[in-house]
Amino acid sequence: MTVLRAWRLAAGWLAPLAVGAGSARADPGGLISRETVAASADVRVIAADGERSWLDGGFGKARWSGGSNGALRVRPELTEATVAWLPRLGWAVSGTIVAIAQNGQQHGVDLSEAFLTFRARPAGAVRATARLGLFWPPVSLEHGGTEWRVNDTITPSAIGSWIGEEVKLTGAEFNLALPAGNGRIALTAAAFGMNDTSGTLLAFRGWALHDEKAVAFGKQPLPPFNGFIANIQPRYTRPVIGISGYVGFYGKLAWTPAAPIRIEAFHYDNRANPQDVNASKEWGWRTRFDTVGAVARIGRVTLRAQGMDGRTVMGFSMAGPGGVGRWVNTRFRSAYLMATRETDWGSLSGRIEAFGTRNHGSQLTAVDDEDGWAATFAGRRQIGDHFALLAEFQHIDSDKDARLRVRIDPTQAQNVAQVALRAHL
Repeated sequence: MTVLRAWRLAAGWLAPLAVGAGSARADPGGLISRETVAASADVRVIAADGERSWLDGGFGKARWSGGSNGALRVRPELTEATVAWLPRLGWAVSGTIVAIAQNGQQHGVDLSEAFLTFRARPAGAVRATARLGLFWPPVSLEHGGTEWRVNDTITPSAIGSWIGEEVKLTGAEFNLALPAGNGRIALTAAAFGMNDTSGTLLAFRGWALHDEKAVAFGKQPLPPFNGFIANIQPRYTRPVIGISGYVGFYGKLAWTPAAPIRIEAFHYDNRANPQDVNASKEWGWRTRFDTVGAVARIGRVTLRAQGMDGRTVMGFSMAGPGGVGRWVNTRFRSAYLMATRETDWGSLSGRIEAFGTRNHGSQLTAVDDEDGWAATFAGRRQIGDHFALLAEFQHIDSDKDARLRVRIDPTQAQNVAQVALRAHL
């Protein structure tokens, strides 16, 4: 795809929506107006080297990969376009419906989020809200907005990337915010389903760093398996699917003291049955994890830090190369530290992180363990009210013996440089 063609496609997607949004301004209601219709697009030039991307069925940690034998490859891409409808159904009720087209997505256009938000009338300083539908849980410290996108970088952390690709669910969430001394405490609790395969990508592929997001009806590719797994699992996973029929839950506690800092703790358990399987050989994955994070502001600098520890289990208990136990029993960990400094023209950001998995299953063994780290540097410049220009450089280094299945070195390093123009109407 040439740069000119990418711009023409972006313009073709955005122009009708801009006209529609503009003509909607005269609508006095809350269904169609300038505030309830939004569109965005992301056009990039990418330079990447390294192994085949996980989106192409490899073990690669990035969204993009190099050319032949991992050589540097430069190309333009229209990576994403979204249309969001945010109808207001009264003072207390609003909706969010987001359609998305993204490079690497199975279907041309798919559903990103669809939920209703309910607000109770304030009772003094106490605020209560709820939402019902398809959404991501409030785990990421980086994502936001109707596009559920990171703002100051192009690529989220490994933690944010995994939440985006696998931890999307259908459920009911309740939030209560109330005073606590000179600060505030927010309590969040939810019951959900349709996220029974969460953990599949993380166990088979390991961690990755990218901004490809799970959609309601799409599949995600998986890397090459060992012989046993190849007979019981298809080479894809669907993040939004119910197999066990169990109801999962999550809870979150966020504390904002009088100082400019927010501290969060989150627990997730999808309660899926690891022995349940459907006709397509997609299994339930019992996945649980905890995160602790903080966001602090010091002058013009914002610091973010987050750590995750969890486990995912799948299959029956039996003897195998890894001993006696469930087919898959994977522990996963990751942590990052990020700093963003606001400038008169935008922002500068840097992030360092580490990640790893340990496999204790009878069939997914230490061969599929991994250790890795990544460093990301990015700059963002705002151009008027509707455009932003971002530049990012990322280095990812990881070690995983399972790469020997595709006859490449277990230790791989990759560099990805991106320049992105984001438009929002």
